[in-house]
Amino acid sequence: MQMKVFTIPVVSGDQMNDELNRFLRREKIVEVEKQLIQQKEAAYWTFCITYLPATSLTPSMQAGERRERIDYKQVLDEKTFAIFSHLRAIRKRLAEHDAVPAYAVFTDAELAEIAKIEHPDAKALLAIPCIGEKKVGKYGAEMCKMLHDETDGVSD
Repeated sequence: MQMKVFTIPVVSGDQMNDELNRFLRREKIVEVEKQLIQQKEAAYWTFCITYLPATSLTPSMQAGERRERIDYKQVLDEKTFAIFSHLRAIRKRLAEHDAVPAYAVFTDAELAEIAKIEHPDAKALLAIPCIGEKKVGKYGAEMCKMLHDETDGVSD
Protein backbone atom coordinates (compact mmCIF):
# COMPACT_ATOMS: atom_id res chain seq x y z
CA MET A 1 0.00 0.00 0.00
CA GLN A 2 1.02 3.56 -0.59
CA MET A 3 -0.02 6.94 0.74
CA LYS A 4 -0.60 10.28 -0.93
CA VAL A 5 -1.49 13.61 0.66
CA PHE A 6 -3.58 16.27 -1.05
CA THR A 7 -3.90 19.78 0.37
CA ILE A 8 -6.69 21.76 -1.21
CA PRO A 9 -7.58 25.37 -0.40
CA VAL A 10 -11.20 25.78 0.61
CA VAL A 11 -11.43 28.86 -1.63
CA SER A 12 -10.31 28.55 -5.28
CA GLY A 13 -9.18 24.95 -5.03
CA ASP A 14 -11.10 23.69 -8.06
CA GLN A 15 -8.06 22.58 -10.07
CA MET A 16 -6.59 20.66 -7.13
CA ASN A 17 -10.01 19.21 -6.36
CA ASP A 18 -10.22 17.90 -9.94
CA GLU A 19 -6.76 16.34 -9.52
CA LEU A 20 -7.92 14.61 -6.33
CA ASN A 21 -11.03 13.26 -8.06
CA ARG A 22 -8.98 11.91 -10.98
CA PHE A 23 -6.66 10.20 -8.51
CA LEU A 24 -9.59 8.66 -6.62
CA ARG A 25 -11.07 7.26 -9.83
CA ARG A 26 -7.72 5.88 -10.99
CA GLU A 27 -6.48 4.07 -7.87
CA LYS A 28 -7.90 1.40 -5.55
CA ILE A 29 -8.59 3.43 -2.41
CA VAL A 30 -8.17 1.67 0.91
CA GLU A 31 -8.72 4.55 3.32
CA VAL A 32 -9.20 8.31 3.32
CA GLU A 33 -8.44 10.53 6.29
CA LYS A 34 -9.43 14.18 6.07
CA GLN A 35 -8.83 17.24 8.18
CA LEU A 36 -9.71 20.91 7.88
CA ILE A 37 -6.68 23.12 8.59
CA GLN A 38 -7.01 26.81 9.45
CA GLN A 39 -3.85 28.92 8.96
CA LYS A 40 -4.07 32.66 9.45
CA GLU A 41 -6.49 33.90 6.78
CA ALA A 42 -6.75 30.64 4.78
CA ALA A 43 -8.40 27.27 5.26
CA TYR A 44 -7.33 24.00 3.63
CA TRP A 45 -8.67 20.48 3.38
CA THR A 46 -5.96 17.89 3.79
CA PHE A 47 -6.64 14.36 2.58
CA CYS A 48 -4.31 11.50 3.43
CA ILE A 49 -5.16 8.64 1.09
CA THR A 50 -3.98 5.06 1.52
CA TYR A 51 -4.26 3.18 -1.75
CA LEU A 52 -3.16 0.27 -3.89
CA PRO A 53 -1.63 1.55 -7.13
CA ALA A 54 -3.60 0.62 -10.23
CA THR A 55 -0.49 -1.13 -11.55
CA SER A 56 -0.68 -3.59 -8.63
CA LEU A 57 -4.28 -4.54 -9.38
CA THR A 58 -5.31 -7.51 -11.46
CA PRO A 59 -6.10 -6.72 -15.10
CA SER A 60 -9.85 -6.89 -14.44
CA MET A 61 -9.45 -4.21 -11.74
CA GLN A 62 -7.39 -1.70 -13.76
CA ALA A 63 -8.57 1.89 -13.74
CA GLY A 64 -11.16 2.76 -16.32
CA GLU A 65 -12.50 -0.77 -16.60
CA ARG A 66 -15.85 -1.68 -15.16
CA ARG A 67 -15.88 -4.56 -12.75
CA GLU A 68 -18.80 -6.88 -13.01
CA ARG A 69 -21.18 -6.34 -10.11
CA ILE A 70 -21.56 -9.26 -7.79
CA ASP A 71 -25.11 -10.21 -6.88
CA TYR A 72 -24.55 -11.26 -3.27
CA LYS A 73 -28.09 -12.63 -3.07
CA GLN A 74 -27.03 -15.22 -5.65
CA VAL A 75 -23.57 -15.84 -4.16
CA LEU A 76 -24.48 -16.13 -0.46
CA ASP A 77 -26.90 -18.56 1.15
CA GLU A 78 -30.12 -17.11 2.56
CA LYS A 79 -28.96 -16.82 6.18
CA THR A 80 -25.60 -15.30 5.24
CA PHE A 81 -27.28 -12.85 2.86
CA ALA A 82 -29.61 -11.72 5.67
CA ILE A 83 -26.57 -11.01 7.86
CA PHE A 84 -24.85 -9.30 4.91
CA SER A 85 -27.89 -7.05 4.40
CA HIS A 86 -27.92 -6.19 8.09
CA LEU A 87 -24.18 -5.40 7.96
CA ARG A 88 -24.81 -3.04 5.04
CA ALA A 89 -27.38 -1.13 7.11
CA ILE A 90 -24.91 -0.87 10.00
CA ARG A 91 -22.16 0.22 7.59
CA LYS A 92 -24.43 2.94 6.23
CA ARG A 93 -25.03 4.33 9.73
CA LEU A 94 -21.30 4.28 10.54
CA ALA A 95 -20.48 5.99 7.22
CA GLU A 96 -23.12 8.67 7.73
CA HIS A 97 -21.85 9.31 11.26
CA ASP A 98 -18.28 9.84 9.98
CA ALA A 99 -19.41 11.56 6.74
CA VAL A 100 -17.48 9.10 4.58
CA PRO A 101 -18.54 6.90 1.67
CA ALA A 102 -19.84 3.49 2.75
CA TYR A 103 -16.98 1.68 0.98
CA ALA A 104 -14.51 3.55 3.21
CA VAL A 105 -15.99 1.73 6.20
CA PHE A 106 -16.07 -1.75 4.60
CA THR A 107 -16.57 -2.84 0.99
CA ASP A 108 -19.38 -5.20 0.00
CA ALA A 109 -16.78 -7.95 -0.51
CA GLU A 110 -15.50 -7.40 3.03
CA LEU A 111 -19.05 -7.41 4.42
CA ALA A 112 -19.75 -10.69 2.61
CA GLU A 113 -16.72 -12.23 4.31
CA ILE A 114 -17.76 -10.82 7.71
CA ALA A 115 -21.26 -12.26 7.21
CA LYS A 116 -19.74 -15.74 6.82
CA ILE A 117 -18.12 -15.56 10.26
CA GLU A 118 -20.24 -17.21 12.95
CA HIS A 119 -19.22 -14.83 15.75
CA PRO A 120 -17.37 -11.87 14.23
CA ASP A 121 -14.90 -10.03 16.44
CA ALA A 122 -11.85 -7.83 15.87
CA LYS A 123 -9.49 -10.82 15.61
CA ALA A 124 -11.68 -12.54 13.02
CA LEU A 125 -11.95 -9.35 10.95
CA LEU A 126 -8.15 -9.04 10.78
CA ALA A 127 -8.05 -12.42 9.01
CA ILE A 128 -10.07 -10.99 6.09
CA PRO A 129 -7.91 -9.72 3.19
CA CYS A 130 -7.77 -5.90 2.89
CA ILE A 131 -9.03 -5.35 6.44
CA GLY A 132 -6.23 -3.96 8.56
CA GLU A 133 -5.79 -2.93 12.16
CA LYS A 134 -6.69 0.69 11.48
CA LYS A 135 -10.05 -0.18 9.91
CA VAL A 136 -10.80 -2.72 12.63
CA GLY A 137 -9.87 -0.16 15.28
CA LYS A 138 -12.03 2.52 13.73
CA TYR A 139 -15.08 0.49 12.66
CA GLY A 140 -14.69 -3.21 13.42
CA ALA A 141 -15.46 -3.35 17.12
CA GLU A 142 -18.44 -1.00 16.76
CA MET A 143 -19.81 -2.95 13.78
CA CYS A 144 -19.47 -6.29 15.61
CA LYS A 145 -21.13 -4.83 18.73
CA MET A 146 -24.01 -3.33 16.73
CA LEU A 147 -24.49 -6.60 14.84
CA HIS A 148 -24.51 -8.60 18.07
CA ASP A 149 -26.84 -6.15 19.86
CA GLU A 150 -29.30 -5.94 16.98
CA THR A 151 -29.41 -9.67 16.22
CA ASP A 152 -29.28 -10.88 19.85
CA GLY A 153 -32.21 -13.16 20.48
CA VAL A 154 -33.06 -13.50 16.80
CA SER A 155 -33.58 -17.17 15.98
CA ASP A 156 -31.82 -18.86 13.09
